[in-house]
Amino acid sequence: MAGEPRPGQNDAVRLAESLRAGDVIALTEVYDAYAPFLFDYCHGLLRDRVEAAGALRNCVIAAREHAGRLTEPERLRGWLYAIARKECMRRRDSPNRHTGQEAPEADDGLTPEQVARRDERRKLAHSALAALSGRQRETIDLHVRHELDEVDLCGVLGVPLEDVYPLVEQTRRDLDAGVRAALVAQNHLRDCPAAAALADAWPLPPQTAADLVRHVAECPVCGARELQVPPPDRLLAVLPIAAIPADLRLDVLTAATADDRAGNRRAIAAWTEPFDEYGWPLPYEPTVTRAKEKPQRKRGPVYALVGAGVTGIVVLAGALTAFGGEGDGASSLPRVSARPSISDASGGPIPTESKPVDPSPTSSSPSPTESASPSESPSETPSETPSQTPTTERPAEDPPPSTPDRPDRPTRGSLAVSGCEMDWPDDECGITIRAVGGPVDWRVTGVSDGLSAGGSGHLAAGRSTTVPVRKEAACWGERTGSVSFSPGGAASVTYC
Repeated sequence: MAGEPRPGQNDAVRLAESLRAGDVIALTEVYDAYAPFLFDYCHGLLRDRVEAAGALRNCVIAAREHAGRLTEPERLRGWLYAIARKECMRRRDSPNRHTGQEAPEADDGLTPEQVARRDERRKLAHSALAALSGRQRETIDLHVRHELDEVDLCGVLGVPLEDVYPLVEQTRRDLDAGVRAALVAQNHLRDCPAAAALADAWPLPPQTAADLVRHVAECPVCGARELQVPPPDRLLAVLPIAAIPADLRLDVLTAATADDRAGNRRAIAAWTEPFDEYGWPLPYEPTVTRAKEKPQRKRGPVYALVGAGVTGIVVLAGALTAFGGEGDGASSLPRVSARPSISDASGGPIPTESKPVDPSPTSSSPSPTESASPSESPSETPSETPSQTPTTERPAEDPPPSTPDRPDRPTRGSLAVSGCEMDWPDDECGITIRAVGGPVDWRVTGVSDGLSAGGSGHLAAGRSTTVPVRKEAACWGERTGSVSFSPGGAASVTYC
């Protein structure tokens, strides 16, 4: 990806305005300009080419449907990454996600000798990155290779801007420490028996990398070495790029424009909600959360202070591409210290005072059951307020005091459901549920064979949300299933 042409700010504004106007040609330009980078990023989060392709498709669809929300069209590229990340987090939360088919590496036309030299440098890069947390690997990947500045990172990662600056600086310092430790392990183990005892594998696994970073920081022999540490762009330039499928373009553009796919596009667009005041999607939440309780991202008038970003380079791949992505969307950020820090056994230098919940570079964590995200924030059900009991006696001739009226308990509502269709090659659609006549506490109670769905939550009167439904396996012809809900109601689902 180094040296790839990127759309300029003027092109981003033009494309954003054209998307708002519904220009189909602009949609193809958006795909051609951004899809390879977005696919590679999605693949790093999902580790599966099928899921990455589906996430990219839904990202393009949601971008077209919500283009009018973006208040800063010059930030179209970062906005697309934010949509893509939210879709990837939603897919990672699904118990029926596709796994085990990683995308091939993009061909870079190197000779065998060049490949051999690159592979050795990759081992150094993997060893250095193993000392970082998943959040840090994702941050350095987005900031350096994808050229997203701090304001874009604020919107993509869903953290306040004042926390993004120290996160980037801390990540750079910790990466530098990881590179130094990896260089010691690669070239200087014979000079320090203690370092040699730690580095018993190459490339370094995460725990060894963290232990070696601590050792180098404390060892007078290893710490005094003059080492030539490559900058982040050169370090990451040797790592592979996930190749975007050649036939994905037609599939994505058809799904985003075909008249008979309008229902699916509405469901996909609903999954991207809600948005903040700048038109950026809020981080994915696996459970129903009241919008009034969510901290707002603070950005403020800082654009003049943000540079254009550093030189872009290639993606983090292999085991270390499973970066970032807290299961709940990571709407808050742990406090970051002003000096380099080393985490405990969970995986190398990270922001202090909190452990990352994202997976380590060499392991995966089970995904919790997916739960629907509301399109609008539910309101809290009012509770009864008991009247106060008088504490003083009144004369018998006085009339009894009036008792204040108790507030009426709100009437419980019913649930209205609307079915959905999966048009080939889609493998999912969205059922719309709505609270009618009062608030409703709802949950999925049953699913017919061949389909999967789940979730529960609270809806205020008149509010609605979308429940995603997926087919469990490939099939042919046309089938009809259903999803049942409590407090009553079943939605029909047409698929295959």
